Amino acid sequence: MSNVTIACIGKLKEKYLKDAQSEYAKRLCAFCGVSIVEKGEARIEKDASDALIIKAQEQEGQALMSASKGTLIALSPEGEQMDSLRFSVLLKKLCDEGDLTFAIGGSYGLSDAVKKSARHIVSFSDLTMPHQLFRIVLLEQIYRGFMIAAGRTYHK
Repeated sequence: MSNVTIACIGKLKEKYLKDAQSEYAKRLCAFCGVSIVEKGEARIEKDASDALIIKAQEQEGQALMSASKGTLIALSPEGEQMDSLRFSVLLKKLCDEGDLTFAIGGSYGLSDAVKKSARHIVSFSDLTMPHQLFRIVLLEQIYRGFMIAAGRTYHK
């Protein structure tokens, strides 16, 4: 059984998000080990220069990569978009090879170093989402992907 790590910037604050995270982590235990590693957000002034934003991305990126185990998947808007069936195939293939880490950046996005280190860059949408909410969307899609691969009826 492979392990899936969600490496993310920031902590969940709202109870309903923590509850959703716990529920999907519990469901995923039938398919893989699950760990969620929360790294701190880089703090910069509100109207920071591009150089300071890049520095914040790099700081957060190093933290994310330090939490990475196995194959790294970067989650970024410029990545490849796929439907749930294709995501399931990718998930199954990579988990069959070993451990897997999904990297979710903070409000400044992912550093170039994380994207270059990633085996795949995946986009779930062109929409902008709060990274705390996206974590739940990712967990649900990982669960859906395993259910599809197992031939179960969760996916319709």
